[in-house]
Amino acid sequence: MEIITATVTGTDPGSRGAEIGSRFGEGIRDAVDGYLEFFGIRGLPEDRVRGIAESCFATLEAWAPNLAAELAATAEAAGVPLWRLAALNARTEVLAVIPPDTEGECSTAVFAPPGDAAPETIQTWDWHAHLCRTGLVFSYAPDAPHGRERAVGRVTMFTELGVLGKIGVNDAGIGVHFNILHHESDRGVGGVPVHAIARRVLDEATSVDEAEAIIASAPASASTVLTVVARADRPHRAACFEISPERVSVVRPDADGWLIHTNNFVAESQLPGEATRDESTTYARLAHLAEQRAGMPRLPIEQRAAAMCGEPGALAPICFRPDPAEPLHEQWTTLLTVGLDTDAGALEYFPGSPVELAEQGARRA
Repeated sequence: MEIITATVTGTDPGSRGAEIGSRFGEGIRDAVDGYLEFFGIRGLPEDRVRGIAESCFATLEAWAPNLAAELAATAEAAGVPLWRLAALNARTEVLAVIPPDTEGECSTAVFAPPGDAAPETIQTWDWHAHLCRTGLVFSYAPDAPHGRERAVGRVTMFTELGVLGKIGVNDAGIGVHFNILHHESDRGVGGVPVHAIARRVLDEATSVDEAEAIIASAPASASTVLTVVARADRPHRAACFEISPERVSVVRPDADGWLIHTNNFVAESQLPGEATRDESTTYARLAHLAEQRAGMPRLPIEQRAAAMCGEPGALAPICFRPDPAEPLHEQWTTLLTVGLDTDAGALEYFPGSPVELAEQGARRA
């Protein structure tokens, strides 16, 4: 995956969206076309995809009209019909009505004990390489929350071209990691896209408690866990917010300050609806993180990434390597490894596995 880095200068939804759409229009159009083809291969006809996309956009418009306006401006500037860009942003909601893959997406580890030291975080993002040939790391000034003064001056984020949000950090010291989940209540239609929920947390939250309020206010139709961390030493410094259409459940760090998460629910309140397939690698990856975490604290990102893999190195279950014998839509690759520097409001990342980040060094934005 190639990664573009950029600063977006637009300071309102219309100008920001127009800038994104015009600067990255070709990549956005490619992403939209690729996902629509992928949804069809996975068995969803276009009219059903459109129905999910339009219903989720309507819900987004009611919940965060500024983000809906930015998305509409992006679509217009990129020359993409709005429903198609809405489908890209509702990718998780569309996938929620398709039987889940045996594989998952993403492994996250956060070390956030009490004290003055900033939290240490790292995650992998695993996906199909042909659907994200180009990713975007960009910084921008977010909108002020409705009726309040803006508390966040700048956000730096990784996302797919054309997608409102994913993994990032703001200059108030709040960071967000992102993992997909699967629940029996997933229905696709009528929810705020979970990528937009992550975006609004980054745009507005200055504490983990504020992030929780934002997440809890969003009606969801697909499942995801957002792991939120804060630079400030507060009673609630980090949490995994497990989102399903039924509820939001909160997982706090263990006694040593650790949060680890892959692609299965861990909160007891969510377990009755767990819909992850038993053959998924999520459980092996979670066990691997639990085994490796003792060697990960107080290390720079390169050494943390190596410790995350441990002795197996590139053969660790958290490192996905595509099998060329499989069709493209069944080939999985670790496309990104990323950590959040909440002190500086920056991302430390590499477009590849933790082993590759350790060997080649992290990029910083």
